[in-house]
Amino acid sequence: MRRLISLASFFLIVLGAMASAGADEAPHFKLYTIKAPFAEVKQDVLDAITGQGFVVDFNGNIGQMLDRTAEDVGATRRVYDKAELLQFCSVKASREAFEADPANLIFCPYVIVLYTLHGDPASVHVGYRRPIVVVGTLESRRALLQIEVLLDGIVREALDLN
Repeated sequence: MRRLISLASFFLIVLGAMASAGADEAPHFKLYTIKAPFAEVKQDVLDAITGQGFVVDFNGNIGQMLDRTAEDVGATRRVYDKAELLQFCSVKASREAFEADPANLIFCPYVIVLYTLHGDPASVHVGYRRPIVVVGTLESRRALLQIEVLLDGIVREALDLN
């Protein structure tokens, strides 16, 4: 009975999160948009990540890579003015997810992206890949939901949305 109540509580949390997300939100990523200089937003995201005690172990400059290789692939338009990804991990949250289900390794490392679209450099889009929390054991879904809460908290803190 206690397990059934825990399961019901978990699903209420997930359904509540999905309902508050909005109908146009993608199930596999969460994205926020803010009007601010890209460099400031990036620094705020870095500060929020390191403020949680995490280390960014890779900063991918996707925008520069696309610009550098555009001619090689016959690109005819520019998608981003700036586009970067910040990669990091939480040993505690990841370990809990892995112990619950070793296949959860697929969700590590965590990645937060920042980009501006070509022609709209004032709007910075910041988001992350959402762990899918609708399959697996209850323990696994809880661990993945904690990772999503962590990622969302970092982005919301960086964008001053709390």
